Amino acid sequence: MTDLSTTYLGLSLRSPLVVSSSSLTDSVEKLKSYEENGAGAVVLKSIFEEQIIKESEDFDATLGRGAQSSPEADSYFANIPMEIGPQEYVRLVESAKKSIHIPVFASINCVSAKSWTGYAKQLENAGADALELNLYYLPTDPLKTSADIEKNYIDIVQQVRSQVKIPIAVKLGPFLTAIPHTVAQIAKAGAQGVVLFNRFYQPNLDLDELKIVARLQLSRPEEVLLPMRWIAILNGRIDIDFAATTGIHDGISALKVILAGASVAQVASAIYKHKAPHLKVMLRDMETWLREKEYASVADIRGILSQKTCEDPEGFERAQYIKVLVGHG
Repeated sequence: MTDLSTTYLGLSLRSPLVVSSSSLTDSVEKLKSYEENGAGAVVLKSIFEEQIIKESEDFDATLGRGAQSSPEADSYFANIPMEIGPQEYVRLVESAKKSIHIPVFASINCVSAKSWTGYAKQLENAGADALELNLYYLPTDPLKTSADIEKNYIDIVQQVRSQVKIPIAVKLGPFLTAIPHTVAQIAKAGAQGVVLFNRFYQPNLDLDELKIVARLQLSRPEEVLLPMRWIAILNGRIDIDFAATTGIHDGISALKVILAGASVAQVASAIYKHKAPHLKVMLRDMETWLREKEYASVADIRGILSQKTCEDPEGFERAQYIKVLVGHG
C-alpha cells in the first residue's frame, strides 16, 4: 500500500493535498466534502487585517496610524462586501474543528504589524491547528526600500509569534528582491513554514464605463513552475517547511513540487473547475506514479530533485538558463 501521508508544520497529514484559502473554504459543509475526498488539511478563507481593526474600539485612531492608511481608507473597506466578521470567523474555526478530523488552518490576510495581532490568540483558543499569514502587500511608495518591506514582514511574524504557540506559515508573493534571505529571516522570526507563492490579482480597465474592474482569474497549470523552482532552490538550505501553491491542477504537478522539496501542495483553482471529487483523482494519479516508480511513500521522493543534490547549485541554475536561451531557435 502506497503511503501518501506527510508532515507539515509539525503536524501529521494523511495526504499532501491541502485546500488553500479561498471562498472554497468558507463553510463547514464545504470543508466536509474536502475531507471526504482525501484532503490532508484545509486553510480557511482569510480574515482581513482591516476587518479586525475595524471591529476594535479604537478603529479610527489605529487606521490613522497605519502605514498604508489614508482619509479614504474607511470608505474603501466599507464598500467591500465581507460577509464574515472577526467573531464569526472564530466561530467558523470552532465549528470546523468539531465537524472534521483533518487539520484546520486559520488565515489572516495582513500588511502591517499593529494591534490586530492579538486576534491570533483568539484563533488559537478556538482550536486552529496552525495559522497562515497571507502577506498580501503591493509596495507603491518610491521611498520605501526593499529592506523596509522585509522588516515589516518580519515584524508581523514576530508579533504574531509572541501571541500564539501554534505553528505559523507565511504566504509570500514572488516580487521580493532576495527571496532566500527573506525566507531565512521569517524562519528566524519563528515561522515553521512558508507558502510559495501568493498570486497578485491584476485589475483591468473598462473602457466603456471608464472604471477599474476587479476580476478573479484562476491559475494556469504552467504557473506551477515558479513555486517549484524556488522550492527546489531553497529546500535543504533553510530549516523551514515549504508549501507550494499556484498552478497545481493535477496529481503530476503535485508530485513535481514534492520532488522539488515541498511538504504539501495547496489546491484551489482545480477544485473551482472540477469540484471536490477532483482531489480523489489527483491522489489516485499520485499513488499510481509512486507505485510504477517503486516508491513506497511520498516521504521517499521529497526533495530528491532539489538543488541541494547538485554540487554547484548556482552554476546549475545559470547553466539551465543559458541552455534554454541558446537552444531556442
